[in-house]
Amino acid sequence: MPSWFSKLWSGPKTIIEETDSMKKFLVVGLGNIGPKYENTRHNIGFKILDKLGVEEELTFTDAKLGAITTFTYKGKTALCLKPATFMNLSGKAVRYWKEKENIPLQNILVITDDINLPFGTIRIKAKGSDGGHNGLKDVQHMLQTTKYHRFRFGVGADFGQGRQVDYVLGEWNQAENKALPERLQQATAAIRSFMFAGPANTMNQFNGT
Repeated sequence: MPSWFSKLWSGPKTIIEETDSMKKFLVVGLGNIGPKYENTRHNIGFKILDKLGVEEELTFTDAKLGAITTFTYKGKTALCLKPATFMNLSGKAVRYWKEKENIPLQNILVITDDINLPFGTIRIKAKGSDGGHNGLKDVQHMLQTTKYHRFRFGVGADFGQGRQVDYVLGEWNQAENKALPERLQQATAAIRSFMFAGPANTMNQFNGT
């Protein structure tokens, strides 16, 4: 078979060069694209990945269904994804990159905001419901399972009746902005721990902090 023919039918090239699937991770930060959403509570997934990008000197590039970058930590490589599908359709991007990079379900970590947790609190779970979060709801629908790791970052619930949407799409207040840098640093440490120490150890160390 001619070499050009083999290349034609070899399928799309993967981003992660690692061949051992258990050393490959997909870390997804949920959010909405566009400047108007950049500093909102709902975009904490994007903000955490942006913080990781600064710490690891990474550059996100536009790709299919989102902005991506990769980084390697202690022999493990993660593809970091900020979906460009808007929050409610995040699952399409998650499924595409999971399948393209052949990443095991147990090595997926989806980062999202959670109004049921106090501001800055971290809670990582191996499975569970979407908790009424539309981004997680779509991820669950597209993956056809609830058994993927989700990283919930507390944004609090300081809003009146019927004001939830305005609250999560609102920007951080002064006190939150002051505390956010330390909380983001804790969040990126949890991502590295998830990759190297594993989910159980990471949950023991970071949940509730």
